[in-house]
This record gives sequence, C-alpha cells and structure tokens, in this order.
Amino acid sequence: MAGTFHYGLHMTKTVYVGMSADLVHPGHLNIIKKASALGEVIVGLLTDEAISSYKRMPFMTFDQRREVIKNIKGVSRVVPQSTLDYAPNLEALKPDYVVHGDDWREGVQKETRQRVIETLSQWGGELVEVPYTQGISSTQLNAALKELGTTPEVRLKSLRRMLKVKPIIRFLDLHSGLTGLIIENLFVATPEGRREFDGMWASSLTDSTAKGKPDIEAVDVSARMITLNEVLEVTTKPIIYDGDTGGRTEHFVFTVKTLERLGVSAVIIEDKTGLKKNSLLGNEVEQTQDSIDNFCHKIQIGKKAQATNDFMIIARVESLTLSKGMDDAMERAKAYLSAGADGIMIHSREKTPDEVFEFCQRYNKLENRKPLVAAPTSYNQVAEKELASHGVNIVIYANHLLRAAYPAMVNAAKSILEHQRLMETDSHLMSIKEILELIPGTK
Repeated sequence: MAGTFHYGLHMTKTVYVGMSADLVHPGHLNIIKKASALGEVIVGLLTDEAISSYKRMPFMTFDQRREVIKNIKGVSRVVPQSTLDYAPNLEALKPDYVVHGDDWREGVQKETRQRVIETLSQWGGELVEVPYTQGISSTQLNAALKELGTTPEVRLKSLRRMLKVKPIIRFLDLHSGLTGLIIENLFVATPEGRREFDGMWASSLTDSTAKGKPDIEAVDVSARMITLNEVLEVTTKPIIYDGDTGGRTEHFVFTVKTLERLGVSAVIIEDKTGLKKNSLLGNEVEQTQDSIDNFCHKIQIGKKAQATNDFMIIARVESLTLSKGMDDAMERAKAYLSAGADGIMIHSREKTPDEVFEFCQRYNKLENRKPLVAAPTSYNQVAEKELASHGVNIVIYANHLLRAAYPAMVNAAKSILEHQRLMETDSHLMSIKEILELIPGTK
C-alpha cells in the first residue's frame, strides 16, 4: 500500500531507496530528499547485472555510480542490489519505509512493486510513493547521451563488462553506418523488459559483399577500416571484428593495434591458412587448417601487441566445418586458450546444433574455460535460451541484415522494370519523410 509522509519522525527509522542511478537527475534528488525526511536513507544501488536483466547495460560502472550516490546529501549508505527484485535486500535490512517514484505502477516493474508491498507487510513496513517529476525523461536523457557518442576507451571495455553480467549477449552483422544505426537503436518491448542487440559484428562477408567483392580477403584491412569508422562515428555499442585468418602474423600485429586504438572490443580469427574461403563451404572447396603451433604463435604475438587488458582476441576453431572431428576441435581449443586467447568460437555447418552442443559440454569442463561464441547460421532453429543453457556466452547473427536487404532491393528494381513506374513499389518502401527524419541533422 502507498503511504503518506510524516515529518519529525525519530531518525532511527530506516528508509530504503532502490536506484540504478546511471543518469542522476532532479527526480532522483527529489526522492532522496523525501526519503531523508523519513529517516536514515539506505540506497540499494542496482548492479550492472540487475539493470541488464531488463534494459541496456548502464553507461557508468557500478563503482562509478556508487561514488556519485554516496556523495549526495541525505544518503547514509549505499548497498548493492543484485536483482531487480527488492525482496532479498529488504528481508536483510527490514527497513521501516521503501520510497520510490510512482511511475512503476505500470510496465516491467509492476510485479516488482507488488513484491515490495508483500515483503514490507511481514514487519509492518510501508511503501511511500513520490509523484513522478514532470519534465524529466530518462529516455530523452539516454538519447542525448547517444547523440554525444562515446569514447574508444568506454566502448572497448563494454564487451568484457557485458560478459560479466549477462547470461548471453547478441551481436548482429553490419556493413555500413546505416546498419550500425539499426543495431544501435532497434529494440522490442517484452514482459521481461526491453530487448535489443548488445553489439555489432563487423563481418568480412557482409562488408566485401556490400562492396561487390568476393569473400576471399579481397577487401584489405585499410578498406575495412573505412567501413568501421563510418559505424564508429554514429554508434556507441561494442564491436567484434571478423579478422578472417588474421593474415600474416607480422601484419596481424598492426590489425590488433589499429582495432584497439579505435575502441573495437574484440577480433575473431579462424585457424586456417592461405586464401580465405567461407567456412560454410566446408570441404566443397580446398581449405587448409593451420597447425596448432603456428596459430598459437599468432595468438601470442597478437596479445603482446595490445596496449590494454580490455581488448580480446578470440580464436575460431574450424575443425567441425572441415570434418576433422570433436577431439581435434577440443585439442585446438585447449591449446589456443593456453596460448592466451580470450575466448573460443566454435563453428559448424550442420543443420542441427548437436555437434556444437557436444563441444559445449566438453568445453565447459575445461579448467581454463573462457567465453564461448557461436554463430547459428546453419542450425537456425536453436533459440538463445538453449544456447545459453549449454554455455554459449555470445551469439552472432552473422550476415542477416545484408541477406535481408539484397532481396528487398532486387524486388524494388524488378518492380520498376516490370511496371515502368514507381507506384507499385511504394507499399514496400519507407516514406520520403521517414528517410529524411531517419538520420539526425538531415532536416
């Protein structure tokens, strides 16, 4: 039940305020002011993990947010709240009051509110709800932050932060600044909260195809950096770069340095040699897997080249796509981890996830286990929850924006040829008004 304010109470009363506090605004300060009038204020600061369970990971780290909150007048102490559910902290602290804005009566936090009321009733505690502060929009503040952009250092660190707090993170392919904006801004509302892509996969296949060139490393690193820079200028989310084979070891050193300097979070390199051929072709074309010693050397040299501990080099094991068997895949994974790889990507061209799941089962038992990546392009019936339950930490939807765009463009062009006018295409197109409003600053 919602309560009313009673001033002049004895200050031994305790008041609990739950906050994410990524962007502290006058609404937060008003809640803390009201809470401090009721007693000693304990702020339950939601951890990155708790916030990420229902919306985008916060811009500031937990330690940064705690430093801000503990220095606000009226706050007595700050404790971590590791779940969206207040109950564990409330049961431990048994506060006399919980103070919260009244905006949580609807939406994703409605059930959380009810749990707070039920928990407080166990010892006669009271929920006090403060009217929402008009003129303050967290959505608008977040949009303003996005428009300001980010720094290479913040973006670089963001992948490791996500891996610590989310059961699985999802990446989608990009091949232009426009596709980067789709990944940056698109979300769907679900009963569990906002669902969006966590980051971008800088695919060599989609980049080369968008340029009309074959996926055989015909687009050199310098040309691919141009695409990357287009995306970096208009987005803030982490990027994983598709490094193909990594090229010559001597050249891979400079690729690592460049990517890290730009703020790219990780590079994935596959254990093959020679002219790059797409893995899903398997043994239909001639492909040579690198020796374990050579590939371990490339990983080691790459790790030595990086300037921070934040950049990640992930080794992609091609044993299954080349029909080398599970034992070979495991032997290579163990060796690459020992050489310093920050994670393993296991690839498969089978139509079911069975062999990937068998690999997961064995991989999860390794003492030196690190994040595991999968790209379910061929076994596309598998859902994220199933991948996560088998230990996959990152899922990459590797080429789907480009594959969706090409048929749409062909259909539009074909319609113009068939009808010799534009009218029939209009129902399949975004309006001129929409495209003019799509990019900030166009109008």
